[in-house]
Amino acid sequence: MTMQFTERVGRVEPSATLAISNLASELEADGVDVVDLSVGEPDFPTPENVVEAGKDALDAGHTGYTPSNGIPGLKEAIAEKLDSDGLAYTTDEIIVTPGGKQALYETFQTLVDDGDEVVLLDPAWVSYEAMAKLAGGELSRIDLSGSGFQLEPVLDDLAATVSDDTEVLVINSPSNPSGAVFTDAALEGVRDLAVEHDVTVISDEIYDAVTYGVEQTSLGSLEGMGDRTVTINGFSKAYSMTGWRLGYLAAPEALVEQAAKLHSHSVSCAANFVQHAGIEALESTDEAVAEMRDAFEDRRDMLVELFGEHGIDVPVPDGAFYMMLPVDDDDQAWCEGAIEEAHVATVPGSAFGTPGYARLSYAASEDRLREAVDRLADAGYL
Repeated sequence: MTMQFTERVGRVEPSATLAISNLASELEADGVDVVDLSVGEPDFPTPENVVEAGKDALDAGHTGYTPSNGIPGLKEAIAEKLDSDGLAYTTDEIIVTPGGKQALYETFQTLVDDGDEVVLLDPAWVSYEAMAKLAGGELSRIDLSGSGFQLEPVLDDLAATVSDDTEVLVINSPSNPSGAVFTDAALEGVRDLAVEHDVTVISDEIYDAVTYGVEQTSLGSLEGMGDRTVTINGFSKAYSMTGWRLGYLAAPEALVEQAAKLHSHSVSCAANFVQHAGIEALESTDEAVAEMRDAFEDRRDMLVELFGEHGIDVPVPDGAFYMMLPVDDDDQAWCEGAIEEAHVATVPGSAFGTPGYARLSYAASEDRLREAVDRLADAGYL
């Protein structure tokens, strides 16, 4: 028997970040010590009070199905969190999902039809492209690498791309992979274009709690954007809850009604006890989040200094826990050599639409980060 596969699944490639991580795991299984800087996973444990809340929920029997869009208590806590960011969403405008990735997938599937234009800002997280293509979208891309990964200097380029034919524009600030936090002027420029051309904007704010000395503005809080923004967020990054799989989308009720159909027919609901732990994460983890953020900032500063000692000027990220290291033009070969010869795992910038860079995650201890730089230098990669 020869299986026939759909055209839509053939449009996408496997995740580049997970491919590198899998290679690192294979080397480690062979006894090789790999400094893995390829995956965006905080190296801190989930805050203990959140873990206890999850255990308590299990003990209380919260193991069955929940309302598909999420339990009322969590949606209320999310609405309060969003309100503190200047976003006016009701609980009827929120869907709780098994991870932020599912929230994004449902949003793309709800908004994008065959041939619709989706605009991405490069470097862009690898799954945006895959999700847009699975929905049948056609991609247009804006290169931010020449502006230190900031959007404001290239607003004219964005204006030349966005038109009445544009269906969706994706904004990710703080950014994965660059760590850039877009200025208010940049976001206001996005707002003006979205209003002028009647474009829906997906604002992925999964790293909003991880910024260093700058304020992150939620796009939907700007005048005119409340009814044309889908705000995506989750618990993996800020609360070190990657394996718990908990995220959400907030959007106008008309969109939520449509996305909820896909949600109910696919994942049914997020895990019950995990949703109860999410309430605790939103309400009682400020100190733990601040501790993680401070540690990430220290690591960022250390890496910038260490690379500087090797004569490498790295664009300094203002948020998230990634940086883009300038490397050879063939960044794929550089990353493959780095893991095979220096045993340091990174992700090619070309996977994010920006060749000539390697993305490093500094969600690792300072000792391991120093070891990574030393290994790269000793192997001739710096």
